[in-house]
Amino acid sequence: MQYFYHNNDSSDLIVFFAGWGCDHHQFLNLQDNIDVLILYNYQDIELNFDFCKFHNIYLIAYSAGIFIASLLHNRIPNIRKKIALCGNPYLFDKILGISAQNIQILKNINLNNYLEFRKKYMVSSKEEYEKYNQLQSLRSIESCQQELTYLQKIYQENKDNITITFDKAFAAENDLLFNLDAQKNFYKDKLTIIKNAKHHIFFQFNSFEEIIKFK
Repeated sequence: MQYFYHNNDSSDLIVFFAGWGCDHHQFLNLQDNIDVLILYNYQDIELNFDFCKFHNIYLIAYSAGIFIASLLHNRIPNIRKKIALCGNPYLFDKILGISAQNIQILKNINLNNYLEFRKKYMVSSKEEYEKYNQLQSLRSIESCQQELTYLQKIYQENKDNITITFDKAFAAENDLLFNLDAQKNFYKDKLTIIKNAKHHIFFQFNSFEEIIKFK
């Protein structure tokens, strides 16, 4: 696991579990006043960060990061709120998670088709597509595929021990990776649907703090 820490000299911290294939560059449009820790590239679940100075910690987890958050949230003290974005902890469940067809699509991403994948699955407009490409992950496709293999392995080992609950969840109205009806059934009245959005919903917000406060 890798992380990026943005130090704003705050006693509060946002811990953001990014999704599969991500790095911190994809979220540079989000500007916060409090400290932000972005976790990504899940090829292990070692969380080596000192949380002791923070009075209030807000956990935000996105896509595959929601499953990883379910494994690591007990190692993070002083969590005041837990928020899930575009997915749920049951990452590879046949009903709640990513379908076998979509898993195969992820496995087949390569240098010839990754731009088409972004257009179809990640963003909702030409403007978002241009922004996404400007803020794209700098990780290699090989790294992303290694991460996917690890996620599948660790999910099989831990799927029966998931206990995390979230205070609030968001789903994208036009998400093609996670079934919207399944998210509605899982989160019930905790779920907010982001209209006219696909899987990468972060151009709808100006900061992680805005996500925390969103009603």
